[in-house]
Amino acid sequence: MTDVIVVGGGPTGLMLAGELRLAGVEVVVLERLAEPSSQSRGRGLHARSVEVMDQRGLLDRFLAESEKFQVGGLFGGIMKPWPDRLDTAHPYGLATPQAVTERLLEAWARELGAEIRRGQEVVALTQDADGVTVGLADGADLRARYVVGCDGGRSTVRGLLGVGFPGEPATVETLLGDMEATEDPATIAAVVEEVRKTQLRFGLAPDVDGQKGLYRVIVPADGVAEDRSAPPTLEEFRQQLRAVAGTDFGVHSPRWLSRFGNATRQAERYRVGRVLLAGDAAHIHPPAGGQGLNLGVQDAFNLGWKLAAEVHGRAPDGLLDSYHAERHPVGARVLATTRAAMTLLGTDPGATALRELFSRLMDFEEVNRHITGMITAVDLRYDLGEGHELLGRRLRDVQLKQGRLYEHLHHARGLLLDQTGRLSVEGWADRVDHLVDVSDELDVPAVLLRPDGHVAWAGESQEELLAHLPRWFGVRAPGTAPSASHSPSR
Repeated sequence: MTDVIVVGGGPTGLMLAGELRLAGVEVVVLERLAEPSSQSRGRGLHARSVEVMDQRGLLDRFLAESEKFQVGGLFGGIMKPWPDRLDTAHPYGLATPQAVTERLLEAWARELGAEIRRGQEVVALTQDADGVTVGLADGADLRARYVVGCDGGRSTVRGLLGVGFPGEPATVETLLGDMEATEDPATIAAVVEEVRKTQLRFGLAPDVDGQKGLYRVIVPADGVAEDRSAPPTLEEFRQQLRAVAGTDFGVHSPRWLSRFGNATRQAERYRVGRVLLAGDAAHIHPPAGGQGLNLGVQDAFNLGWKLAAEVHGRAPDGLLDSYHAERHPVGARVLATTRAAMTLLGTDPGATALRELFSRLMDFEEVNRHITGMITAVDLRYDLGEGHELLGRRLRDVQLKQGRLYEHLHHARGLLLDQTGRLSVEGWADRVDHLVDVSDELDVPAVLLRPDGHVAWAGESQEELLAHLPRWFGVRAPGTAPSASHSPSR
């Protein structure tokens, strides 16, 4: 029996596999596809996901294969300059094709010892008090202590669990694909500019992934397909391009073609016993704002350390359930945001008037900062109860006297950043690092960070600290009773 089976080898599943391996958990990833997909529906990382990669020492890998972008708002087709004073040391996103994100995360997970099996389709799932049995299409059975379904919007795991997936079905559909075009690039650009004055679900972006002459084409479909799992044809693209733009631009030689709708649904529960859901298996929504991939990666970032603690038998009561308690509201907020964004993308007079109003509102710095913080998730705060204003927030990468904060979070452990030098994590040193250092950017004596970088406590009282450590990191290690004096270490 292995510790955890992750079903699905997309960004969410691969991120989770890496997080679990950092904590020494045995992980097997089962991916239905025999080969990595070349499709890149997800096109980048928002600021919070950039922070996540930095916290795990992966950012340099992404920077080497990505371009930075700064688009404030990114809401309902409304583009504004990046707002000032956004609460992050990484005020940018990364234009990273999903295929690249998956390749980098898979390499990281493998380096850490995760086992990734391709061509493995899950068809059955049963659980008991001791573990979960996963049945594969080839007739084999695998056994694990826990299973996490990261297998997309049509999740087999969710279906086998019988978890409700309420929401709204697709009412509109959009065609998306990469292909070449014979029309002159200047003509294409001029037509796109004109059409997008009234139809924002349209575009031909040139030189996709640096490939000269290759266009990312997006165009409204003619209704909603009965079988949305079937990809569209090139002829469908040509017909819709002519209907919307008056020309098909001579598109040809498609690399891949797909469709997406505006269906918006969320799993009623993210956990059923020893089986959990993350990423698109837990929530689907239109890609407005580019939040889907980021939401899934951040699900994994929240779940990984909690599930690892459960596997190792040191999780305090309720820790694993806090995954649903914290991430379900986040998913619900993203669904609400994308519903609003899709309304703004409409072509009727009401939607046009509303978009014009929002555009004027976002010229106000406070509004722009609020929208950008919401889309990029840097404003996220988990409800951890009453306390310091930092409680529940993720801490940005502050500069210390010796290095940066995120350099100390690479191993997915808790961290006490102690500017007083008087505190101690004795009894939890196997789970929590103690860093004695100071930062001109941090106006609080000390902060206790969870492995995901969110603030679990802030203050200067050793007694208060001792009350919060067990809530997130379990009981004190045996034989480490509190001593009269502490000798904090870095």
